[in-house]
Amino acid sequence: MRVGLYPGTFDPVTNGHLDITRRSCTLVDRLVIGVAINRDKAPLFSLEERVAMVEAECVPLGEAVGCEVVVHPFENLLIDCARDVGASVIIRGLRAVADFEYEFQMVGMNRSMDNSIETVFLMADAKNQAIASKLVKEIARLDGDVTKFVPAAVVDALREKLGA
Repeated sequence: MRVGLYPGTFDPVTNGHLDITRRSCTLVDRLVIGVAINRDKAPLFSLEERVAMVEAECVPLGEAVGCEVVVHPFENLLIDCARDVGASVIIRGLRAVADFEYEFQMVGMNRSMDNSIETVFLMADAKNQAIASKLVKEIARLDGDVTKFVPAAVVDALREKLGA
């Protein structure tokens, strides 16, 4: 069984995340979506809320193509999380050159810790390249329309969280 790990903060899950999830499900038999607990960031949504959003949006994508999708919160090193879930591949989405520079460094560090786990980059679809959770939150905070960037349930969750 091919197991892939798609890690991120998912604060909130966006259409870009869904695109990478959908495409990842064609590459592996089991996709573990690692929801990062990052104490250095101050997420808008709690871990429980992020996990619930990712499960609601991503599990059906896997079911549609026969891929098991599991959501797994983690706080340890990414490479350790990959080992914990039995992943042979880490899947990362890239939007721009700036993403690549950061990810290139991350791959080097991860490979030095465990070179048996590969990293695969999936380029964001052109319509999703500008979408970033940080920008979605900023637009929503300023009462802008985020319906093109996130699923309907996430729009509702943003409105509820921000009191809009």
